[in-house]
Amino acid sequence: MADMFCFQCEQTTKSIACIGKAGICGKKADTAKLQDELTGALVGLARAAQVNKPNAATHRTMLEALFTTVTNVNFDNEAITRQIEAVRNAKNTLLAQVGNPGVNTGDYDIEKLWNDNEDIRSLKSLLLFGLRGMAAYAYHALILGYSDEEVNNFFYKGMFAIGEDWGMDELLPLVMESGTVNLKCMEMLDKANTETYGTPVPTTVPLTIEKGPFIVVTGHDLYDLYQLLEQTKGKGINIYTNGEMLPAHAYPKLKAYPHLKGNFGTAWYNQQKELDHIPAPVLYTTNCLMPVKDSYRNRVFTTAVVAYPGMVHIDEAKDFTPVIEKALELGGYTEEHRMTGINGGTQVTTGFGHGTVLSVADTVIDAVKAGAIKHFFLVGGCDGAKSGRNYYTEFVRQTPQDSVILTLACGKYRFNDLDLGEIGGLPRIMDMGQCNDAYSAIRVAAALAEAFGCGVNELPLTMVLSWYEQKAISILLTLLSLGIKNIYLGPTLPAFVSPNVLNYLVDNFNISPISTPDEDLKKILG
Repeated sequence: MADMFCFQCEQTTKSIACIGKAGICGKKADTAKLQDELTGALVGLARAAQVNKPNAATHRTMLEALFTTVTNVNFDNEAITRQIEAVRNAKNTLLAQVGNPGVNTGDYDIEKLWNDNEDIRSLKSLLLFGLRGMAAYAYHALILGYSDEEVNNFFYKGMFAIGEDWGMDELLPLVMESGTVNLKCMEMLDKANTETYGTPVPTTVPLTIEKGPFIVVTGHDLYDLYQLLEQTKGKGINIYTNGEMLPAHAYPKLKAYPHLKGNFGTAWYNQQKELDHIPAPVLYTTNCLMPVKDSYRNRVFTTAVVAYPGMVHIDEAKDFTPVIEKALELGGYTEEHRMTGINGGTQVTTGFGHGTVLSVADTVIDAVKAGAIKHFFLVGGCDGAKSGRNYYTEFVRQTPQDSVILTLACGKYRFNDLDLGEIGGLPRIMDMGQCNDAYSAIRVAAALAEAFGCGVNELPLTMVLSWYEQKAISILLTLLSLGIKNIYLGPTLPAFVSPNVLNYLVDNFNISPISTPDEDLKKILG
């Protein structure tokens, strides 16, 4: 038996699976085993939910536990062990109210999945990884007080199926259904964010760090950033976003804080270089945590489901005093510290969510009719360290001047500091937000299709996506559930997709692996 088995992210060893003492992400074999045990316990909880209705507390346990297993979220065995105990306690609470359930409510041995028929394993993995990604979105919404019973109930339905001896005919519709439910989940999170913090507006964000004490906030959770901004008011501490936190600058309620100054660095995979020896603490609010180097481990803080051995963890009370004290102690830079994007740019722009784009829909539609805009590209998704991702930079560089690039998630750091000019007063690169803001892209595509009286697949729109982890899988499943075709996917195809499942996706949705920017643009534009 292998030390571990993990193929849920893009950087798996030899594009097959991580099976040694540790994964490429830095997750050790014993941690991977605990995450498998946690997954098996969640199947047990889903089985118990078939005989007794779960409540709000059970829902939160399900979301937190699934989120814990997403790549680069939790490396702490003690924290994962506590999650396992919480899941089993939740199951016991359900069962205590019904007596003998008369059905199997035991935990599932995840090894059965990893050793199953490759097509069954492939479909169950698509479902499982999609559920993990969706759980992250549902968790962020829940923290803001938003929940949906259809979304909640699907987690139990999906996890129950992982433990069943079902065939492809039963699993494939469920995989597609997960994409449909994830759309509702992303819609819920969009509503939670905009009703709490306002509709994002186009905002230019500097990449220079001012002198004086500062804190870097990374991850995705806007609530944590809001709490930190509140607690640092008047303390002489500036706040800088990192990674997927960049879109926070576009929300009116957050950008109203004058000490939310700018963005620090680029995408998550550069953190070991960019965070090395900086005179400031770093707060991790969600995933994208890489193994912490000794040179900055005394300045890393985690919160929510994120955890790393030896790091200070901020609990649910969200008292960020230790982070604030560390910022004041370190003092920040003594002079202005200039940073740039990957391509040398000194500022980036964000805030082009569906609220903004649809407000100028007439301008966009007129530009299309006049021939000023001839094609839309959605170039977005996860970034990563694996070679081949410069494809996305070169692809965007080579897009014709009469095209618009919509982008989202951290993949945009490959090109978001480029200045490609404007069309009709609108920038050619429009950052729509975080990965979950794929909902915005879907809304815009649907609105354009309606305006031109055609289907989304008939629009001059091409999706060129990069993937890394499970949230990207949930988004891909959503696009497929909507019937969207001709997606270009890279930098490599998921290791967990078997040849037969891949053939199904190619035959039914015409998914294509990326090749070169030149070849793909010729294929797209003719």
